[in-house]
Amino acid sequence: MKIEHVAIWVKDLEKMKEFYETYFQAVAGEKYHNEKKGFESYFLTFDTSARLEIMRSSDIEQSASAELLGWAHIAFSLGSKELVDQMTDRLKKDGYPLVNGPRVTGDGYYESVFEDPEGNLIELTV
Repeated sequence: MKIEHVAIWVKDLEKMKEFYETYFQAVAGEKYHNEKKGFESYFLTFDTSARLEIMRSSDIEQSASAELLGWAHIAFSLGSKELVDQMTDRLKKDGYPLVNGPRVTGDGYYESVFEDPEGNLIELTV
Protein backbone atom coordinates (compact mmCIF):
# COMPACT_ATOMS: atom_id res chain seq x y z
CA MET A 1 0.00 0.00 0.00
CA LYS A 2 1.19 3.54 -0.69
CA ILE A 3 -0.24 7.03 -0.44
CA GLU A 4 -1.43 7.94 -3.93
CA HIS A 5 -1.52 11.70 -3.37
CA VAL A 6 -2.24 14.43 -0.87
CA ALA A 7 -4.21 17.57 -1.65
CA ILE A 8 -4.20 21.15 -0.45
CA TRP A 9 -6.58 24.06 -1.01
CA VAL A 10 -4.83 27.16 -2.37
CA LYS A 11 -5.78 30.73 -3.21
CA ASP A 12 -3.51 31.23 -6.23
CA LEU A 13 -3.34 28.03 -8.23
CA GLU A 14 -0.81 29.25 -10.81
CA LYS A 15 1.55 30.79 -8.24
CA MET A 16 1.57 27.62 -6.17
CA LYS A 17 2.13 25.45 -9.26
CA GLU A 18 5.10 27.61 -10.23
CA PHE A 19 6.52 27.41 -6.69
CA TYR A 20 6.55 23.59 -6.62
CA GLU A 21 7.86 23.39 -10.19
CA THR A 22 10.67 25.87 -9.45
CA TYR A 23 11.91 24.58 -6.11
CA PHE A 24 10.93 20.90 -6.08
CA GLN A 25 11.01 19.99 -9.80
CA ALA A 26 7.33 19.02 -9.77
CA VAL A 27 5.78 18.31 -13.14
CA ALA A 28 2.22 19.57 -13.50
CA GLY A 29 -0.40 17.60 -15.34
CA GLU A 30 -3.10 19.33 -17.32
CA LYS A 31 -5.24 21.79 -15.44
CA TYR A 32 -8.66 20.43 -14.52
CA HIS A 33 -11.44 23.01 -14.53
CA ASN A 34 -15.06 22.40 -13.62
CA GLU A 35 -16.76 25.71 -14.43
CA LYS A 36 -20.12 24.59 -13.03
CA LYS A 37 -18.61 23.96 -9.58
CA GLY A 38 -16.00 26.76 -9.74
CA PHE A 39 -13.24 24.20 -9.13
CA GLU A 40 -9.74 24.02 -10.62
CA SER A 41 -6.80 21.74 -9.83
CA TYR A 42 -3.41 20.46 -10.91
CA PHE A 43 -1.74 17.20 -10.00
CA LEU A 44 1.96 17.82 -9.41
CA THR A 45 4.20 14.78 -9.77
CA PHE A 46 7.62 14.57 -8.15
CA ASP A 47 10.55 12.41 -9.29
CA THR A 48 9.64 9.72 -6.76
CA SER A 49 6.15 9.51 -8.36
CA ALA A 50 4.61 11.06 -5.22
CA ARG A 51 1.85 13.50 -6.15
CA LEU A 52 0.42 16.66 -4.66
CA GLU A 53 -2.93 17.96 -5.81
CA ILE A 54 -3.31 21.72 -5.53
CA MET A 55 -6.95 22.81 -5.67
CA ARG A 56 -8.87 26.06 -5.83
CA SER A 57 -12.58 26.62 -5.43
CA SER A 58 -14.42 29.88 -5.95
CA ASP A 59 -16.35 29.33 -2.70
CA ILE A 60 -13.26 28.77 -0.52
CA GLU A 61 -11.39 32.00 0.04
CA GLN A 62 -10.43 32.15 3.73
CA SER A 63 -7.40 30.51 5.32
CA ALA A 64 -7.20 29.32 8.89
CA SER A 65 -5.53 31.98 11.01
CA ALA A 66 -4.06 29.69 13.68
CA GLU A 67 -2.78 26.15 14.07
CA LEU A 68 -5.58 23.62 13.87
CA LEU A 69 -5.87 19.88 14.23
CA GLY A 70 -5.14 18.09 10.98
CA TRP A 71 -2.21 18.06 8.57
CA ALA A 72 0.71 20.14 9.86
CA HIS A 73 3.27 20.19 7.03
CA ILE A 74 4.66 18.42 4.00
CA ALA A 75 8.25 17.16 4.16
CA PHE A 76 10.71 16.78 1.30
CA SER A 77 13.78 14.57 1.73
CA LEU A 78 16.64 16.20 -0.16
CA GLY A 79 19.26 13.52 0.47
CA SER A 80 21.96 15.35 2.43
CA LYS A 81 22.61 18.08 4.99
CA GLU A 82 24.38 20.08 2.29
CA LEU A 83 21.31 20.03 0.06
CA VAL A 84 19.08 21.04 2.98
CA ASP A 85 21.42 23.97 3.64
CA GLN A 86 21.53 24.96 -0.04
CA MET A 87 17.75 24.86 -0.47
CA THR A 88 17.25 26.73 2.81
CA ASP A 89 19.63 29.47 1.63
CA ARG A 90 17.93 29.65 -1.77
CA LEU A 91 14.43 29.94 -0.32
CA LYS A 92 15.54 32.56 2.24
CA LYS A 93 17.27 34.56 -0.51
CA ASP A 94 14.09 34.41 -2.59
CA GLY A 95 12.05 35.81 0.31
CA TYR A 96 10.24 32.78 1.71
CA PRO A 97 9.87 32.95 5.52
CA LEU A 98 12.13 30.57 7.44
CA VAL A 99 10.29 29.18 10.48
CA ASN A 100 13.28 27.36 11.98
CA GLY A 101 16.51 25.60 11.19
CA PRO A 102 18.50 24.20 9.76
CA ARG A 103 18.91 22.19 12.93
CA VAL A 104 19.04 18.69 14.36
CA THR A 105 15.73 17.95 16.03
CA GLY A 106 15.26 16.05 19.28
CA ASP A 107 14.42 12.90 17.33
CA GLY A 108 17.58 13.19 15.22
CA TYR A 109 16.30 14.73 11.98
CA TYR A 110 18.33 17.43 10.26
CA GLU A 111 15.75 19.85 8.95
CA SER A 112 14.62 23.35 8.22
CA VAL A 113 11.03 24.54 8.01
CA PHE A 114 9.72 27.43 5.96
CA GLU A 115 6.46 28.79 4.58
CA ASP A 116 5.36 28.41 0.98
CA PRO A 117 3.78 31.41 -0.81
CA GLU A 118 0.49 30.90 1.06
CA GLY A 119 1.93 30.19 4.52
CA ASN A 120 1.77 26.37 4.44
CA LEU A 121 4.67 24.73 6.24
CA ILE A 122 7.28 22.83 4.24
CA GLU A 123 9.96 20.78 5.97
CA LEU A 124 13.26 20.11 4.25
CA THR A 125 15.10 17.09 5.61
CA VAL A 126 17.90 14.72 4.74
